[in-house]
Amino acid sequence: MKPNDTEHQTTTPQAETAEAAGPVGAAANDASPLAASDPIASLEAENADLKDKLLRLMADMENLRRRTAREIVDARTYAVTNFARDMLNVADNVRRAIESVPEEASSTAEGAFKGLIEGIDLTERDLLKTLERHGVKKLDPQGQKFDPNLHQAMFEVPNPDVPNGTVVQVVQSGYVIGERVLRPALVGVAKGGPKAPNGAGSEGGSQEADNPSTAS
Repeated sequence: MKPNDTEHQTTTPQAETAEAAGPVGAAANDASPLAASDPIASLEAENADLKDKLLRLMADMENLRRRTAREIVDARTYAVTNFARDMLNVADNVRRAIESVPEEASSTAEGAFKGLIEGIDLTERDLLKTLERHGVKKLDPQGQKFDPNLHQAMFEVPNPDVPNGTVVQVVQSGYVIGERVLRPALVGVAKGGPKAPNGAGSEGGSQEADNPSTAS
């Protein structure tokens, strides 16, 4: 073998290695700026994701706070609903006791009988005031426009002297607690008079007020 051939065989692999490494090294140098920018982009994406999650969490917490506050208010307002509904029977009985005494006998009563009547009247007033302190109010729809949300029509009374759909008789008083109807008032409604003007009487009267029998 000639020396030149040996030298050629020795240097050729190194040259090939250098040539092969040349493009790879160049590609590595070209990719180094991109590799340096990837962590920043990754951190920015992670930051945006965390910010979105934080905003969603804050919105959920605000909704929870409002819902909890509303539930607390409702609990305070309507906690006595069942008790108040039971007390309505007591109020009805007191009212029946008062109405059982004829007006003439009540006006001319004397002595112990007069004291008994006044005591029953005082008991009813105190009972209603106590209910009002707990958010329970008595409905007095006499002379108002029939409202199907608050009243229940039991019968119709021909009466051309008042607007059609006017409550002319209260059979049983109604009660509300907060914004809810605890018990609708049982009423008799006028029929045959002039049509009630829009907006007259209590709110909520509509087409059903002109035909109250549909609410019974």
